[in-house]
Amino acid sequence: MLLYMSQPQEATSSPLHSVSVAGVVVREDGRLLAIRRADNGTWELPGGILELDETPEAGVAREVLEETGIHVEVDELTGVYKNLNRGIVALVFRCKPSGGTERTSSESTAVSWLTADEVRKRMSEVYAVRLLDALDDNGPHVRSHDGKRLIPAG
Repeated sequence: MLLYMSQPQEATSSPLHSVSVAGVVVREDGRLLAIRRADNGTWELPGGILELDETPEAGVAREVLEETGIHVEVDELTGVYKNLNRGIVALVFRCKPSGGTERTSSESTAVSWLTADEVRKRMSEVYAVRLLDALDDNGPHVRSHDGKRLIPAG
């Protein structure tokens, strides 16, 4: 397996997975930063595809800033989530806001600081669980979903 992984990929092969990063930005009052996505109108964490030349922590900071206008300090990995249908592996990090002003972007139509109850009401389970997992100290969590619901482990 290691030999295979160290070999260059052929130009005609396409990757089987993509890696994304997302930030659970927690304010001192416990509110959580969320965006309403411009492409589908759903409420989610700020985040996106990790660039080849950046660390996961740098990718989180970049994505949160791009989508919300908020600068963050990245604290720790709180979960790894895989969308089984789309082949996306998401690394989710708890963050603290360190400056900036909330604003929308081409990727977000709203930016809001939500309570945990508001997260449960506005987000689908597969995205809400990422924020809620980041609030406990039992992580990092590893979960899979099909885009609509969580798949039980095992």
